[in-house]
Amino acid sequence: MKTTDYLGLPVKNATAVVKELQQLLADYQLYYTNLRGFHWNIKGKQFYTLHAKFEEFYDNAAEKVDEIAERILMLGGVPAHNFSDYLKVSKIKETGVVSDPNEIVQLLLDYLKGLIAQERKTIETASEGGDEATADLLTGFLGEQEKTVWMLTAYLS
Repeated sequence: MKTTDYLGLPVKNATAVVKELQQLLADYQLYYTNLRGFHWNIKGKQFYTLHAKFEEFYDNAAEKVDEIAERILMLGGVPAHNFSDYLKVSKIKETGVVSDPNEIVQLLLDYLKGLIAQERKTIETASEGGDEATADLLTGFLGEQEKTVWMLTAYLS
């Protein structure tokens, strides 16, 4: 007995969505890891503010990682869980030590641009396959991220 037996989604459609979610999971795992490094290594006059903000961001990313992985499971997939696998496919790359606030914020904007693009692609695949639940989950992610982009661009202005 499988969850997908009860969801009313064709296996072919669910498989296509899982593929996109696996990509998103890998991207989020690298995003999360880089955020931890930014949190640890930030320096400068904005240290207290940004240190706390980056912790907020990585806590939020960790929640999203869990939601993505659970959605993969609901759709009959098995979420990748080896970091070596994430490194092979993630569009977000590892960073070295970065301490400059402006450089970090620009990297975050670049990462969010990539995450948003993958989420939109996954929403399209999910919508075409009748998977409203995945589309809804990721639409919620988008609203949050668009506000974060606005705030980060304001910071750099």
